[in-house]
Amino acid sequence: MPRSKEIQEQMRTKVIAIYQSGKGYKAISKALGLQRTTVRAIIHKWQKHGTVVNLPRSGRPTKITPRAQRQLIREATKDPRTTSKELQASLASIKVSVHDSIIRKRLGKNGLHGRFPRRKPLLSKKNIKARLNFAKKHLNDCQDFWENTLWTDETKVELFGRCVSRYIWRKSNTAFQKKNIIPTVKYGGGSVMACCDRWNHEFYWRMENVRPSVRQLKLKRSWVLQQDNDPKHNSKSTSEWLKKNKMKTLEWPSQSPDLNPIEML
Repeated sequence: MPRSKEIQEQMRTKVIAIYQSGKGYKAISKALGLQRTTVRAIIHKWQKHGTVVNLPRSGRPTKITPRAQRQLIREATKDPRTTSKELQASLASIKVSVHDSIIRKRLGKNGLHGRFPRRKPLLSKKNIKARLNFAKKHLNDCQDFWENTLWTDETKVELFGRCVSRYIWRKSNTAFQKKNIIPTVKYGGGSVMACCDRWNHEFYWRMENVRPSVRQLKLKRSWVLQQDNDPKHNSKSTSEWLKKNKMKTLEWPSQSPDLNPIEML
């Protein structure tokens, strides 16, 4: 502790000692050569905290007033997509100038934290209703029903390269070394659509594309065909073929990839 602080604390201790002996502010001020307001402040602090030692301070006062804080919370709650820069401009309109990092910290202290938003399908009211009706209809279906369903889907297989972005680990100035380059070809190199049981309206006419899967999966005679709402699945020729071959299909609500276990593969 610096010498000056020791002297200050000693002086405060003397103030309290004289005060406890029954002397008033005027007498203490005259005896120690201190301002009467200083004596009063020392005694009030001792009465409140029981000490004359300097207490920890909270730091520089915040520029965000209670009014500004209420505005921040109100705007961020009303529109979660509002950026800290936009909130900074909003505060400037009421003559409160703070850095946007201060705004983020203040929102965090009030339980509003910056997070990446979760994603969900953009559904129309019609699709929402269809999905809800589907769920209610099949809510109590037993496991045997789902195990007796022939699930179908298709996937894209690229003939050259990969369509997804990826990172590599490399040192500076080595970007063009052969091992750090992913080769490309014009027009992407092409791709092939691989379909479970080769689903399109032309192949529906050949029953051998369906029956082998049914036999291999050991489905019961009451098996059900699942397919999405691709236009070729709902074409007139496809519908007639399914009806002619007495194949029972599972009605399928729009935008429901999460319901098909093949999607996870």
